[in-house]
Amino acid sequence: MDVGDLAVGARSERDEPEERPESPAAVTDDARGEDTTSDSAGTSGGGSASTGPKKPRSFWKELPLLIGIALLLALLIKTFLVQAFSIPSDSMQNTLQRGDRVLVDKLTPWFGSEPQRGEVVVFHDPGGWLENTAAPEPNIAQKFLSFIGLMPSAEEKDLIKRVIAVGGDTVECKKNGPVKVNGKALDEKSFVFSGDTPCNDEPFGPLKVPDGRIWVMGDHRQNSLDSRYHQELPGHGTVSNDEVVGRAVVVAWPVDRWSVLSVPDTFDQPELSAAAMSAAPGALGLAGAVPLVLWRRRRLTGGRTAG
Repeated sequence: MDVGDLAVGARSERDEPEERPESPAAVTDDARGEDTTSDSAGTSGGGSASTGPKKPRSFWKELPLLIGIALLLALLIKTFLVQAFSIPSDSMQNTLQRGDRVLVDKLTPWFGSEPQRGEVVVFHDPGGWLENTAAPEPNIAQKFLSFIGLMPSAEEKDLIKRVIAVGGDTVECKKNGPVKVNGKALDEKSFVFSGDTPCNDEPFGPLKVPDGRIWVMGDHRQNSLDSRYHQELPGHGTVSNDEVVGRAVVVAWPVDRWSVLSVPDTFDQPELSAAAMSAAPGALGLAGAVPLVLWRRRRLTGGRTAG
């Protein structure tokens, strides 16, 4: 090999590019590219490495669940809390008008609450009260709405009246006279239909209401087939507490007739309580006996000390 070949070889080696480290920017770009590739590969492969937020379910997929929950709640409310009832007649005018919707409290009876004098209550037909009254045939929509409690049942025969006397009370009403409970006259002007008499169309009593039963009358006395007209039936016109659905507490519809169905003041008279009347002689006797017993004991004690 001559000198010229050596020179050419040396020059060739110097002309080859040196292996220099890549710039930081290039390394970063390459690494980012590798990471993106691996992420894409992982996502397109098993899908287990996905970190994005889950896509919310559409409203239309949630709607059946919401409807189901709403129906369940409505059914529970109807069964245990309140239920709407429609007024089918004029027997409770002017307190209630035909077509009014009232809300009935069904909760308190579950805790042992019993109907009280003056309350407006809904109760099932005790038997024979509505035998000549034909119930309208409901359509499918009415059946469904009544089942969930949004409409009153058209198939059940229910009545609505005011409680006048409860178990243990003695109730009576003579012609041209007031209704009396345990001998105390009721002032019914605030709720009896204007122009009606207390009972001239059907006087009754005196009769004692059996325990666990109630005596009911409509506020429109001359247009109400209430307890007075069913005394020939079992129960003699009274209604079992077990037949009572609940107390009507509010007129909910129509809106312009919204009102609370409170108990008239005349039923708050303490003299109406038959229990208080029967207990009064015993209480008076006890009050009189205590001083006598104490006086006698003092005499006996004093006599032994002196002896």
